[in-house]
Amino acid sequence: MEIAYQVCEGEPPQAMTVKELQDALRRRHPLIRLNAISPYYTMFPLDFPYSCLEEAKPGDWVFDPFCGRGTTNFAARLRGLPSVGIDASPVASAIAAAKLVDTTPGEVIDLCRDLLARPPPVTPEGQFWDRCYHPANLVEICTLREAFLRDCTGDAAIALRALMLGILHGPVNKNIPSYLSNQMPRSYSPKPAYSVRFWEKRGLRPRKIDLPGIVERKAHYFFSSPPPPTPGHIIQADSRDPLRTAPEDGFQWIITSPPYPGMITYIPDQWLRHWFLGGSSSVEYSRGRQIGRTGIPGFTDDLARVWRNVADHCAPGARLVIRFGSIPSYPHDPRTVLTESLAKADCGWDVVACEDAGVPARAKRQSEHFIESPGTAREEIDLHAVLTYV
Repeated sequence: MEIAYQVCEGEPPQAMTVKELQDALRRRHPLIRLNAISPYYTMFPLDFPYSCLEEAKPGDWVFDPFCGRGTTNFAARLRGLPSVGIDASPVASAIAAAKLVDTTPGEVIDLCRDLLARPPPVTPEGQFWDRCYHPANLVEICTLREAFLRDCTGDAAIALRALMLGILHGPVNKNIPSYLSNQMPRSYSPKPAYSVRFWEKRGLRPRKIDLPGIVERKAHYFFSSPPPPTPGHIIQADSRDPLRTAPEDGFQWIITSPPYPGMITYIPDQWLRHWFLGGSSSVEYSRGRQIGRTGIPGFTDDLARVWRNVADHCAPGARLVIRFGSIPSYPHDPRTVLTESLAKADCGWDVVACEDAGVPARAKRQSEHFIESPGTAREEIDLHAVLTYV
């Protein structure tokens, strides 16, 4: 049931207006802080999926087949709606899973202390690791990593894992530290050789950081006043494959933003967080089954498979909203790609509108490419479609 009330400290709303949400975002209201638990380079602003769901009815299921860090799922939670998200990236799906947990700061803090009391595991060796983390912090990080690889099923564990992904690397603060690493960006991981050269040139050494202290502070910040929990889950999977789970009556809303063609470096750009989740301690450049690795024709075919999979689990009249664009190094016409993919899917998606969404702000862009080419972002579009038959 939808309940409207004011946006103010101590009163987390379930049915804010879009304007109230935008105000809450500016003020970093406790209700919406969880959405920022970990930086991730591919995202769209929270008010986009939230506004799309303005006409949703109580009990409508929301689905995002390219959920990234779970912005659509968090918007659904704010609306009191159940949701499912899928992403092929272990990093993205781990962050997104935290957007649906029901836990408390105390549970997260206690779990962190309990896990850090376990015997320390073997730590990785090499120049990068020596320069990136203080030895004591590297032991703590590896202890938590090992614990999560053994079991990360409870809500507190899922929350702590995402919190760790958020503080694993970032800028060196002048005052109270917020990140565990030597000087690094927050949103992506520079490659080891580049990082070592950067640190050595500037004489930067890692400081000993109070990891439990950061966890305690961040746990209170993110989990003191989250929105009421809603049903749903996040799945690490490939959306081109048949869906294994869906609501009995189907999804009513699909709000998503597929990877833009040419964006095939999600794991290398997030290699340090990927390592924390069980990946290699060195950068892996394999593209695997990454969507779009075979050019525009293959990308269009891949999207068509996704839209067919989605339609198979949607209710008649379901609405599909897609935000899409391109990166400077891989130009294409977003409208043509999307409309052709929906036509190839041939499963009942009827395009009802295709609108300009403007040029994304620097902090809202999909790719590291924009760091090296400032000001070259291309205009995005929002495509709306309705499922006319199944």
